Amino acid sequence: MNGYAGIWAVVPVKDLEAAKQRLAGALDQPRRTALYRAMLEGVLDALGTAAGLAGTLVVTRDAWAMSEARRRGMQVLEEALNQGHTAASTLGARHLAARRAAGMLQVPGDLPLLTAADVDALLSVHGPAPSITLAPSRDRLGSNAVACSPPDLLPLRFGDDSFRPHVERARALGVEPRIVERDGFALDVDTPEDLAALRVRAGTTRAHACLEALGLGATF
Repeated sequence: MNGYAGIWAVVPVKDLEAAKQRLAGALDQPRRTALYRAMLEGVLDALGTAAGLAGTLVVTRDAWAMSEARRRGMQVLEEALNQGHTAASTLGARHLAARRAAGMLQVPGDLPLLTAADVDALLSVHGPAPSITLAPSRDRLGSNAVACSPPDLLPLRFGDDSFRPHVERARALGVEPRIVERDGFALDVDTPEDLAALRVRAGTTRAHACLEALGLGATF
């Protein structure tokens, strides 16, 4: 159980070779995989340099994602099956709870603008247990970060409309969730519209560099 004190990030990662199917109308599979890899690297970089985290746990069965996590000194929880975002996140939460971590910050791997400052800003408002902090997507439908203390406090359910249900589930537990809205958490790239929103943003992120390399640089 050593090494699990404090709040840990949990990053669920699907099989990358079939990543981002909803972008199929805009990118072929090799380019979708390349973009997702770039976004995931950016997320891991941000988590790895955030001052407020005790560590990062990547939940995946993808060999490339496991290698990238371990190269950064992060821990890996290998899934037997690719059961989806909610199942992987819940597995990570239970793993941390069993090892008496103080809390969990669940973050998806497709946040191209995420920085360590965003992570630390969220953690700075997250209270002592029992506590829940949420960062909504830009349309306020999805949950692009969920912090829980203890790690398995909140029953998770991700999808296109998860923010409101997470708020309601928190309140049902008697916990008023704290809400953090920052650019780094707001934009996740799932659809051609999300991709367009990224392309009109100037930036020097790994995702921007990848788009440039793919011939899909900024449109501003």
